[in-house]
Amino acid sequence: MLVSALRHALELIVRGDPQLWEIVLLSLGVSGSALLLAALIGIPAGAWLGLRPFRGQAWLTTLVYTGMGFPPVVIGLLVYLLLSRQGPVGALDWLFTPTAMIMAQTILAVPLVTGVTMSAVRAVDPALRPQLRSLGATDRQIVRTVLTEARQGVLVGLVAGFGAAISEVGAVMLVGGNIEGRTRVLTTAIVLETRQGRFDVALALAAILFLLALVANALVVRLQTRLR
Repeated sequence: MLVSALRHALELIVRGDPQLWEIVLLSLGVSGSALLLAALIGIPAGAWLGLRPFRGQAWLTTLVYTGMGFPPVVIGLLVYLLLSRQGPVGALDWLFTPTAMIMAQTILAVPLVTGVTMSAVRAVDPALRPQLRSLGATDRQIVRTVLTEARQGVLVGLVAGFGAAISEVGAVMLVGGNIEGRTRVLTTAIVLETRQGRFDVALALAAILFLLALVANALVVRLQTRLR
């Protein structure tokens, strides 16, 4: 049965099954949007936490590290309650839409991008900043230079954020509803197809999800090699 399912899964991928690729494209759209938002929030936040000592920094750092390991299904529940009709922003009618899934995945990815960026920034030689300031560099120029030095770590944080977003099941199932043609992504489709006994389709989706993760990590390794 396994061999037959694998063979059929390969046929679905090669043939370009429309339903299959609709799920793939939606997954990439949702997770890509979440990663972009997470980068816009997480990279500046990580740089700020890594560069400037301030009162309460230890508490914020602890909060970021907690977020990196926070149960995704709890995040899904919080977003669900926020967007439900009785919730604070229920009037937006975002529940069971890709927008709700992007929200949940962004919240999952932000702590990862922030935490890894913060660690990468802190690993940069502390003597660099005084040297730059003595040469007349502005605060913005200093931050840009430090982030350039920490770019390998920042890239790792982005890949970690993307991996957390695209591989999430519980949170997106809660806020997206796994609606066919609307909010069905790779992970939720794998769960559904497995439950229905369509192992060939589940395996095809799982193979694509694995390949996406493999390509993302291969790109990072290649970029790191070039940056060295």
